[in-house]
Amino acid sequence: MSKRDVLPVEGITCTNCAAKIERDVAQRAEVASCQIDFATSRMVIEWIDPTDRDQMLQSIEETMGRIEPGAKFMKEENEEQTRDYTLWRFGVAAVLFIVAILTDSLIGFVAAYAVAGYDVVYGAIRNVWHREWFDEKFLMTIATVGAFLIAEYPEAVAVMLFYQLGEYVQGRAVRASRRSIQSLLNMKPTLARVIIDGQEVERTPEEVPVGAIIAIKPGEQVPMDGVIQAGSSSLDTASLTGESVPRQVGKEDEVLAGMVNLDGRLEVRTTRLAEESSVQKMIALVEQANEKKAKTEQMITRLARVYTPFVVIMATLVAFVPPLFVGNLSDWVYRALIFLVISCPCALVISIPLGYFGGIGAGSKRGILVKGGEYLDTLTEVDTVIFDKTGTLTTGRFTVNQIVTNGIMEADELLHLAARVEKASTHPLARAIVDQAETVQVFTSIQEEPGYGLCAVDGEDRIYVGSARYMERLGQQVEDASLGTSVHVMRNEEWLGRIELIDTIKPDAVDTIQMLKRSGYRTVMLSGDRQEVVSAIGNKLGLDEVFAELLPHEKVQAVETLASSSKVAFVGDGMNDAAALARANVGLVMGGVGSDAAVTAADVVLMNDQPSDVLRAIELGKRTKRIVWQNILFAFGMKALVLVLGVFGLATMWEAVFADVGVALIAIANASRLLRSVSNA
Repeated sequence: MSKRDVLPVEGITCTNCAAKIERDVAQRAEVASCQIDFATSRMVIEWIDPTDRDQMLQSIEETMGRIEPGAKFMKEENEEQTRDYTLWRFGVAAVLFIVAILTDSLIGFVAAYAVAGYDVVYGAIRNVWHREWFDEKFLMTIATVGAFLIAEYPEAVAVMLFYQLGEYVQGRAVRASRRSIQSLLNMKPTLARVIIDGQEVERTPEEVPVGAIIAIKPGEQVPMDGVIQAGSSSLDTASLTGESVPRQVGKEDEVLAGMVNLDGRLEVRTTRLAEESSVQKMIALVEQANEKKAKTEQMITRLARVYTPFVVIMATLVAFVPPLFVGNLSDWVYRALIFLVISCPCALVISIPLGYFGGIGAGSKRGILVKGGEYLDTLTEVDTVIFDKTGTLTTGRFTVNQIVTNGIMEADELLHLAARVEKASTHPLARAIVDQAETVQVFTSIQEEPGYGLCAVDGEDRIYVGSARYMERLGQQVEDASLGTSVHVMRNEEWLGRIELIDTIKPDAVDTIQMLKRSGYRTVMLSGDRQEVVSAIGNKLGLDEVFAELLPHEKVQAVETLASSSKVAFVGDGMNDAAALARANVGLVMGGVGSDAAVTAADVVLMNDQPSDVLRAIELGKRTKRIVWQNILFAFGMKALVLVLGVFGLATMWEAVFADVGVALIAIANASRLLRSVSNA
């Protein structure tokens, strides 16, 4: 039996309640850990002993319902019916409340209160029985029952009515934010048309091997990553990259799972298994994003545990200490009840996480996948942006510019010999050489020298293919290309020639660097390429500093040196960037072309492969942090103001209701702006 369960849940709209459920479940002897992913409505349970799993899940579900009424493991029931019932109950309570006001009937007030708040009162009593005192239900119950006892009947019912209305609207806001993220999670393709013996056979993507040929008709979703073998079309890439303009594709172009074929029929050779596809990587990253909480989120969660008991103690002092000196117990109890209503921490514990996964959801719609709220915060603190060169600032699509031989071997012979070795490599230079040579057979015995090149064994001969530095390491002094990048070829101790290749700068790279510099960022480029090539590209881009001829471990050392005096972001794409990505304060990877190792090591994945998305990611982080702190200051400010007014008798229960429910709704609406304004993120 599996020791890990990922269970969909419903009815959890309060992060404070979610934290309580996590703590309760994690304390059980059978459970190693429990985490509720608030953004995707899932509970992840790591079991120590799952033998009584069904019984334990039933007990956990009872705990969920006790802590937050209506919370349970998701079943087939219609969520709309639950919401309709909530609205119906609120409507009945509101009608009874109006009738009670018009008739000044105590029975009417009690009836309205019972309809509106029976579940809150029941939940509070049940929580007290389990020694959980300081939560919203307890505060609302004490405040409203206290108001009844001092004959403030309209205020008592109004507090409960508005509390329930706030909970309902809050739930809708949370669900709307979740839908924006879950729309991404629902992109998983479910059908692939595999061509077998000239016939199209329907399979699930999980059943299709690498190398199979699949057909994609107009209007269908691309089920797996692959390369087009026949046909041309335009693809809607918005679900992966947020790009609204369709992408034109033809033979040998790469397509990714999750894109939508708009026009012609395509035949695609699959290059990755379904579970390794780009869309699956996106889904996994977004699902895991809630695990990395920002420091602000963690601070508010800890603060809520102290804040609520503190205000309850203050309310008790306000209720009973002043009357000892000035009398008028009823008036001071009323002021204390205002304290209790205001002390509910909903505005903070909901709007702060909502702001962060609103930022994560907004980014995902733009093809910017942030692995957690903490990285949105870190992006705002960066002052130095370090770029890899190939595949990051340049296209990484090299073309053979010139072939220089030693005069003994023909240019075509040198190209094919190099291609037979380079076919074992995935480096962009190697791919360009293999593509230029077209059909070649690979040598059977090839060894890689990381950062230098490849060595193949051909009978009695050894063939060396790599950089000038590799040739020098082998004892050969060679002349490099004046422009572009060279790949040299040696057989045994004889230099046979070089293949010169050129790369192009990405269209938006120059503007990105200039905008970063205008915003005060220090810009740096690291590359394993020759100093002349790197310097030329650095000058074209206007970079502050460039470092050339770096091996992978030297890139890490360069990042460490820069990080010792500033906060750095590293932007890369390849496997050799993985260590540098992990070492930076925040790592950003070009996810469309990035290796799995680089995507795993990075904190932010840029699916568009555009340098300008670095700017968008930083702006998204700043916008998210700005909204989060707006909510913190607004919520604390309004609560503090009404608390002070309440102590001096200048605020009534109505102002207290606004300071609780009203502030919560305004903070939630403010957090939701991130999703509504995604096109400007």
